[in-house]
Amino acid sequence: MSVVVDTAGVPPADRAEYWHEAVCRTFIPLDVALLESEPAPATITSHRLGSLQVSLVRAGPQRVERGAGLIARGGEDHLTLALQHRGTARLVQDGHQVELRPGTFAISDAGRPFAKELPEPFVFTAFHWPRSAVGVSEEDLRVLTGTAFDTGGGTAALVAAYLEGLSRSADSLEPCLAGRLATTALDLLAVLAHERRGRSVPEAPEAALATLARVKDHILRHLGDPDLSPERIAAVHHVSVRYLHKLFRFEGVTVARWIQRQRLDMCRRDLVGSTARRATVAAVAGRWGFVSASHFSRAFRAVYGMSPREWQAVTWAGPAPGPVRLLLAGPAPGRNPSSSGFGVAV
Repeated sequence: MSVVVDTAGVPPADRAEYWHEAVCRTFIPLDVALLESEPAPATITSHRLGSLQVSLVRAGPQRVERGAGLIARGGEDHLTLALQHRGTARLVQDGHQVELRPGTFAISDAGRPFAKELPEPFVFTAFHWPRSAVGVSEEDLRVLTGTAFDTGGGTAALVAAYLEGLSRSADSLEPCLAGRLATTALDLLAVLAHERRGRSVPEAPEAALATLARVKDHILRHLGDPDLSPERIAAVHHVSVRYLHKLFRFEGVTVARWIQRQRLDMCRRDLVGSTARRATVAAVAGRWGFVSASHFSRAFRAVYGMSPREWQAVTWAGPAPGPVRLLLAGPAPGRNPSSSGFGVAV
């Protein structure tokens, strides 16, 4: 579900105050100064994708600042990546000044003072996330800020392309799938941080992790396809099946098992969703790529310790008994737990 702020219906004389309040209410505490005598209409369209907040911002010339006083009011534990689409921008943080033009991006840290000036009408997409959602050190995160990333090639181009695709489909993604795709985006940012520091990611080179991220994204977008297989996945990504299996060693699980676990998790959520009482177990299983209801039931029991119908009965009846709670509390083997925090900033 999108959240939209639009100043078109606000009298021009009141737009500056309205916009400032809307930005602070929607994002984080900021000083916002519009650079037009009669501000043009402006909009912010936001979506929540797991631990990411994605916001498309269209507005006229302005300057935003965040000093120590505003940092003390909250939001200091988040970072923002701004992908410029139209207009130019100048970001200053930690003594570094970067110029942004369409097709480039920069990252700002809400925990340290910064200023951003946009001297002409602009459009950019802001991706905001809690620093804890990216599994890298504070030193790694700092190499991402105060730098303009050119998206003409390399890992920065991969990050930008993935984020653009994610933002375009944000309003059509189911919440659980959106969270997984957002996690992939954060994985790519971690790869970018390691690359900027000139060292490899533990246990895997950057190129391999980037390919793995693309493969996981493809799988998550095609979970409902019963013909999804290692052979087809490898062909789409122009790699050998052997190399594909090698990539998933970083996950500690086979390709087929990783796919099955994602499907089972989607089914488990759907079985107790708002429409679950009107859907059969077979229909839920088929929706997520299981061709046999009996095979689905066996796989479900093997992972969750009960049949799909028993899971429905226990969940609808109330909190699960101790042994089942313990079984479902942690991530499935070979998976990383998803982050739950989120925030937004521009």
